[in-house]
Amino acid sequence: QVQLVESGGGLVQAGGSLRLSCAASGRTFSSYPMAWFRQVPGKEREFVAYISAIGRTTYYSDSVKGRFTISRDNAKNTVYLQMNSLKPEDTAVYYCAARSVISPMRAAPTEYDYWGQGTHVTVSS
Repeated sequence: QVQLVESGGGLVQAGGSLRLSCAASGRTFSSYPMAWFRQVPGKEREFVAYISAIGRTTYYSDSVKGRFTISRDNAKNTVYLQMNSLKPEDTAVYYCAARSVISPMRAAPTEYDYWGQGTHVTVSS
């Protein structure tokens, strides 16, 4: 069992930056591929970024590529999402997720087994 707790959300002006953190419990954190998703009311949960278990491979959605960076520190059981050049359309609840199976990258929310409670990000224009 893995428990995930996100933090770092808040209100920021367009063009600003935020760093989200996701702290995980469990001794096998370093075995789990991780991802960030986001969701706005009335819309489906959207893939944002993925990082492999040892952090060697990352993927990004086209909408955040070049602005967001996903990373992880397995010694601290934490995954991060550095968000730069934020836009109002980045406003959402951001969730981290863990996949308990090692596999090629997955972008569908249904492929992830553990989820945090979410952290709100609001970008004002």
